[in-house]
This record gives sequence, structure tokens and C-alpha cells, in this order.
Amino acid sequence: MPEHATPLRRGWTTGTCATAAARAAAEALFGGEFPDPVTVTLPGGQTPAFALAVTEQGEGPDGPWTMAGVVKDAGDDPDVTHGALVRARVWRGASGSGVTFRAGAGVGIVTLPGLPLAVGEPAINPVPRRMIAQAVGEAAADAGQPADVVVEVGVENGEQLAKRTMNGRLGILGGLSILGTTGIVVPYSCAAWIASIQRGVDVARAAGLTHVAACTGDLSEKAVVARYGLSEQALIDMGDFVGGTLKYLRRHPIPRLTLCGGFAKFGKLARGLMDLHSKRNSVDFEWLADRLADLGAEPDLIAQARGANTAAQVLGLADAAGLPLADHVAELARRAAQDVLEDAPVAVEVLVTDRQGRIVGCAPSPAPGEGRGPSEAWEG
Repeated sequence: MPEHATPLRRGWTTGTCATAAARAAAEALFGGEFPDPVTVTLPGGQTPAFALAVTEQGEGPDGPWTMAGVVKDAGDDPDVTHGALVRARVWRGASGSGVTFRAGAGVGIVTLPGLPLAVGEPAINPVPRRMIAQAVGEAAADAGQPADVVVEVGVENGEQLAKRTMNGRLGILGGLSILGTTGIVVPYSCAAWIASIQRGVDVARAAGLTHVAACTGDLSEKAVVARYGLSEQALIDMGDFVGGTLKYLRRHPIPRLTLCGGFAKFGKLARGLMDLHSKRNSVDFEWLADRLADLGAEPDLIAQARGANTAAQVLGLADAAGLPLADHVAELARRAAQDVLEDAPVAVEVLVTDRQGRIVGCAPSPAPGEGRGPSEAWEG
């Protein structure tokens, strides 16, 4: 980022806010007081503290309950949930049940397949669930009690806020999703983010690196590191800005480039789109269905793909039929990337990941000097 620019302030995900609220409520339930502020541990080891905006306790059909709420601060990110009150109400569950989850007012329910949660589950994503379970478990351990607790998460005005998201199209009804993979909201600024990409390329070149990986997010970055053991300086956090990344590398080339990202995002790159953000370019199910047709899919499978709810659902259909759709998308994405790079001396490899961060598709890049035809992937 240029020296004169003001750094954008980071914020907290709804998952982090729900974790803080649940921790505070659990401590009160187990016989203590509501801690204010309350401290939680994020997946990266950070330990932020949060002021409580509201606390309540009462008696219900399942016994005593406690509730705490935290106001979400999204930093400088234009997040629809910035300023929303995230609540967690907890009560004791059945012996041996562990931590279970309910959707409170303003949190949606999953109604269609293809998401990382089962149909009928509250739309509380896997990482926030783990964060909440860990926080509640710690509160229980501190009190010397079992962590058999029901956690009900709600968001004030969440049903209205959800209308400004993609939840309805994804089959998440009744409210928002509780999200987050790192617990931290990184502000979405095109200029600042692209500037940071450019500085990352500059640092890699200055260090004499010959292989860099540009990734769309945390899971894809971890997949690349596991595959190649790249140093931190070789990792470019490109987010959705694949076009800005490729254009800069066209002018400032590095011999070997690995692009790594999720199937849905790289399906957009494969179509020649250079902005992978969901609000600007959505998944094209007709296009994915046509790609299945390219691979010889049966008409029924093609029809299912056209009516799918998510890109992950289409990928699952292809996998079940033994069709290498992820590899096909990776190759088309590689060609689109190479077209942007034009004649720059950059050999491109594309890795496609699933929702769990596993590499499910690969388009090998040609080794330096071998031209742009197919070749074996590097395993360096």
C-alpha cells in the first residue's frame, strides 16, 4: 500500500461476535457473572476482547438460560451486518450432548443441498461452530462442569438484512448466515488490495523467487503451502482480483505462477471473468452444464446441473458420475489467465479446491522453455 495511504481498519466476523456472546452467556450460566469485556481466541491465535451490549437471564421450559449480545464492528468493510447486534442465548442440554446449535431470530435455516451444512441446520458455518464450541467448552472447564449446552444464535433485524445478501438464492431462509474462517473481516478496497498484490509481487521479485502462488483465500493458500511448501514471500493474497494480479505480472513477470482458488470462483475465471466477487459475477449454471456436456455427461445430469443451487452441488454431481469437471474448469481457467499474460514469460498452473480446501482439479503449466502445451504438473 502506498506510504501516504491510510490503512483500512479491520473488523470482526459475525462468527467472532457470536463466539464472544456465547462465551459470556456460558460463563454466566455456569454460575459466574457476565464477563465484560469478554475475550475469545480466534483460529489464528489472536485474543480480542469485546464489550457486551446487552445481557439477560431467565427461566424457560428447559431450565435457566442466559443471553449476551455483541455489536458487530466490520471495520472499514462495507458489510451489511456492520452495527448489527449478535446475540447468543444458552441453556443446559441433555447429559453427554455436547454443544448443539439453534437458529434464533435473524439467523437462517439451510433448506437446499450444496452448502457445507445439512438441510435443516442453522446457518452457522463450520468454523464459527468450532469457535463457539471451544469458547463454551473453556467456560465449562473453568467452572468444572460438562459442556452440554444448547447455543441459540440470533441477529437483530437479521431477516431484513438477509434480503441484501445471496442467502435467499442459496436456500438459506429466515435470516443471515453466521460466517467467518479467520474471525477477522479484511476491508474490501479495490485500490488498496490491488496495491498490496503489486507490493507482494515486487517483494517476491526482489527476493529472486521463481515460483509464486496467488490464492483467493485462506483455504486455497493452505492447500498451496501443503503442496509446495512455499515461503510466505511467495504467497500472494489476490482475493477476487485475479485480473489485477495477472496484469501486474504481465509487466513484472515471475517464471512460475500457481493460481489456486475454489471451484465456484475459478468457474468464473474459466469464463474469462477477471473479477471473482460474488456480488459482481455470479455462478453461471448454464455454462457449467455445458461443460458437463463437453465431458459426455448424460442428459439427466446436465439438466440437474442447470437447476443446481450451488457450484459445489454441480461439482458433487460430476464427481459422482466420474467426470473430471474440476480439471476441465482448471484448464479453461489456465487458458484465460495465460491470455491476459499474453507473451509474458510466466508459466501458469491452476489448482481448484473444494469447500474443505482439498485440491480437486489441476491444469498443469508448461515448464519454462516448453511452450504452452500440456505437461506434467510440478511437484516441487
